[in-house]
Amino acid sequence: MEVDTVVDANQPKVRKYSNLRKLLETTGPFCHPEFQAGSETLEFLQETCKILVIGAGGLGCELLKDLALMGFRDIHVIDMDTIELSNLNRQFLFRKKDIGHSKAECAAEFINNRVAGCKVTPHFCKIQDKDEAFYRKFHIVVSGLDSIVARRWINGMLISLLEFDEDGNLDQSTLIPFIDGGTEGFKGNARVILPGVTACIDCTLDLFPPQVTYPLCTIANTPRLPEHCVEYVKVIQWEKENPFGISLDGDDPQHVSWVYEKAQERADSFNITGLSYRLVQGVLKNIIPAVASTNAVIAATCATEVFKIATSCYQSLQNYMVFNDLDGIYTYTYEAERKEDCLACSQVPKKVEVKDPATMTLQDLIDFLCDSAEFQMKSPGITAVIEGKNKTLYMSSVASIAERTKANLTMSLAELKLLDGQELTVADITTPNPINIKLKYVTK
Repeated sequence: MEVDTVVDANQPKVRKYSNLRKLLETTGPFCHPEFQAGSETLEFLQETCKILVIGAGGLGCELLKDLALMGFRDIHVIDMDTIELSNLNRQFLFRKKDIGHSKAECAAEFINNRVAGCKVTPHFCKIQDKDEAFYRKFHIVVSGLDSIVARRWINGMLISLLEFDEDGNLDQSTLIPFIDGGTEGFKGNARVILPGVTACIDCTLDLFPPQVTYPLCTIANTPRLPEHCVEYVKVIQWEKENPFGISLDGDDPQHVSWVYEKAQERADSFNITGLSYRLVQGVLKNIIPAVASTNAVIAATCATEVFKIATSCYQSLQNYMVFNDLDGIYTYTYEAERKEDCLACSQVPKKVEVKDPATMTLQDLIDFLCDSAEFQMKSPGITAVIEGKNKTLYMSSVASIAERTKANLTMSLAELKLLDGQELTVADITTPNPINIKLKYVTK
């Protein structure tokens, strides 16, 4: 990107954003059918368009840099993490003096000082801390998250903002495009999601890699690796002691510190070395080491898609790009298809087949919602209307309710008076709003 410079006193000043002007003020054979060349597009980009970047880590730093140099001036970034020493090798907006400080705030300060005219507004918090009014302000949302749960949450939030008329037609003015990027070592992907129109995150849940698991007998009796110690605390010790009275959250520093302390005690008792706070985070959140070059490629792809959607100068990606530079460079694109019964973006309750309601317990149902590739929930809370009354069957996120309703876990669906075709309302950390499922009893 060209910036204002003076090569010679007798030569004219180089025009800032001249490359962007060439793209936006002229037409070409690959332009979007609705594209209209002119200076107004660049003015919209700089003066009106509001972009939200979720995450200020490896991808987030690249995204902020790319978007700022592309001419976007009103950018917000949200991230709940603080900077660690290990971040500095690839998260280039940070310096050693920034360790311990907010990633969002330090990244915003760096861009604001370096790119004239650009204003990055930081939000040092979880994405779940913001409400619908906050997200409704943006024209485009682009993310560089390392969490499937967070991806599903923001996906659900943008879907919840959609409005439809009486005939079920989508009000296009309520649609906020969602650009999602992800990396796993030398592999990465970028996708364009138009909520309510194209495939969303939940439509393609089976694309996410399965989580690494360890045999229970190993972590309980013969641990050999530091990961085994972390898993023991996560699976067994947390449930027994429940130190904070809620489900374990790998993004909560207090939770991670508690697990680290207990895992270190167990590691010491079995003479296991190599445990670290970062490793604990990695096990709890299934983090794979990042590669700077992969981050750069995926972020550049995402930023390009943001630019194309904001300006309509070219057709956007349709709609999923895969990148792999593990052995050479290999990339391809394909169109992910929308699921008619998607948990997040469909208009009908998801059906759950039950073979025998007399033997299937509420705990069995909860386990299914957590283990099934179609649901992949974390700690679902379930309510239902039974005999005309709204009843909470179980909710683990609130200690008092969990204690009061835990007896229901061992009761069968028949004993709970849940009928064939019964609709259940399920709340989970993977979605900002409760979703509905419908029980379908399978007769032999």
